[in-house]
Amino acid sequence: MSTERNVKVACDSLLLAAVLWAGSAAAQSSESFGLEQLMAQLAHVERAEAQFVEQKYMKVLKTPLESSGTLTFDPPDRMVKRTLKPKPETMTVEADRLILERQGRTRTMRLQDYPVLWAFVESIRATLKGDLTTLKRFYDVELDGGPQRWSLAMKPKDAKMSRVISSIEIAGVQGKVRTVKVQEAQGDRSVMTVIEEN
Repeated sequence: MSTERNVKVACDSLLLAAVLWAGSAAAQSSESFGLEQLMAQLAHVERAEAQFVEQKYMKVLKTPLESSGTLTFDPPDRMVKRTLKPKPETMTVEADRLILERQGRTRTMRLQDYPVLWAFVESIRATLKGDLTTLKRFYDVELDGGPQRWSLAMKPKDAKMSRVISSIEIAGVQGKVRTVKVQEAQGDRSVMTVIEEN
């Protein structure tokens, strides 16, 4: 698999880690609700687990590809995505390493060696930690809606990243994410739905 494809696959997978932005903050009035308040809600996440179902829409296919599994976030910087269907695969991001495990093989990537991927990882982790300053360093960010129902639109500032991902839209209720939509620069897109564990 080429380096460019490895980076793209890792970016696609890492987007799913965003589903763990689930905090239990009290509702605020719409008048005072903004990016800072949303980040404060999301920053309350401690260890989080969720199930996911993702549909991947590709121009070359008539029907979407579906995958499902579990995600775990351990603050401040460890994310694990375990895909169970259609094929088992585990992706772990911790500190400056990304580890891919599939079909009995393990590959470790040093994030600093892949600047686009590294910036993407840090953007997600900054959001999980409620670090709006770092998030804005990588994305143009816009918030729509109020504390009960909100939508966060992000467009990459970096030209190289924009050639992979053109936009990300995350929608949620209060401090909990419900959907993550990713639009790729080449026209493919994905829609991920969060299923909370009881």
